[in-house]
Parts: sequence; C-alpha cells; structure tokens
Amino acid sequence: MNENSIPFDQVRAWFFDLDGTLMDTDDQSVASLSKWLRFLGATRAQRLARRLIMFSETPSNAALTFLDILHLDTAAFALEKRFTHAGRSYNFKIIEGVVPMLTQLSSRYPLVVVSTRGTAASEAFLAQYSLTSLFPVAVTRESTRRLKPHPAPVQYAAQALGLKPEECVMVGDTTVDIISARRAGAWAIGVLCGFGEEKELWRAGAHLVLPTTADLLAIQALFPAAPV
Repeated sequence: MNENSIPFDQVRAWFFDLDGTLMDTDDQSVASLSKWLRFLGATRAQRLARRLIMFSETPSNAALTFLDILHLDTAAFALEKRFTHAGRSYNFKIIEGVVPMLTQLSSRYPLVVVSTRGTAASEAFLAQYSLTSLFPVAVTRESTRRLKPHPAPVQYAAQALGLKPEECVMVGDTTVDIISARRAGAWAIGVLCGFGEEKELWRAGAHLVLPTTADLLAIQALFPAAPV
C-alpha cells in the first residue's frame, strides 16, 4: 500500500507512540544490550539485541495486563517507582526532525501520545522538549486496563477527543502499535526509526511505512488545508 490508502481528508487526529517513534531510547537500549552480546560480533550482536528488546514488548504489556486482572497493577507500579527512584530527573533524546513536524501538524490537528510508558516519564519527555502544549491528551499505561497490542489505548485516545477511531491515525515503530491501531479501527503508519522492520510492519497491517517519524513533514502536502 502507499500513502494514498489513507483518506487524509477524513483524518481528525494523530496518535504517536513514544519509544522508537518520538524518542530514540530504542537505539540506546540496543546499544546497551549489544555490549553483553559482543562475543557474537558487532553486527550480529546489534541485530539480536534489537530483536530481543522488540520481542519483549508484547510479553511485557501482557504481564501488566495480567497484573491488572489480579488487581496488582497499582502495587507493581508503586514498586517500580520505588526501585527506579521516583522523582528522578529524566534525560531523553528526541528523534531528529520530530519537533518541526509535530509543531506543524499540531497547528491543524490534535495530537495524542499513546504509550506503554508511565505518565511521569511521558510527561517528562514532553516537558523536556517543550511539547506539552501540543498534546492535549496523553494515554499511558495507567490510562487503560489493557495495553497495546490491545485496541483499548487507541480507542481511549479517540474517545478522549470525541472522535471515532477511523478518524485517527496511529504512528508507531513496532507491530504492537500497528496491531493496536488496526484492531481499534484506526489508520496505522509504521516508522523505521525504532525496532520495527519494514516487512513485519506491512504484515501487521500498516497502511504506510516511513523511514522516520520526521518524514510525516514531507507528506503533509497531501493533507487537506484544515480538518473539517
């Protein structure tokens, strides 16, 4: 498929994952794990590290959902905050070109963060790069009972804006993001600046795959002058 598969004249809002989509923590995580696998050789170590971290995302989300079913999610989040030093100062690295893209897009559409990160980290990232005002809604792992790839986070984001999922586009770097969007009935754009690989993003149902999230700036010429 190509960008013409998405009816941009019907789009009313844009949703964004964080890790690997707006921030480059994926590359930092891969680099760290690759050091432990360096006995495999630099190229193989990096490739395996990327796959291991990507594959961990769905089981991690499933584990949090399971804890929620057992009503243990609040305790789990409290423990995490304790062991990761609640109130810590975050220092995130943003993907190049994202700020001007978001600034231009936000002048025409509401933007929403849809992430499995916690609220504190999500808000810290947006604040660090002065993006808070561009995102009227942030859907984090505390927002819904079910996490991506379940459709609940995308559905929640749409409902928060008073929109239907089919009026929204989800942008993410992994199959988890794409599947969540498709299950919710939203449009899905995959980006290759995180963990996902092009073939698997297409297989998951992406309507469009871009090299990086910043490339949305280049295709904005396809969008209508203003949402109705």
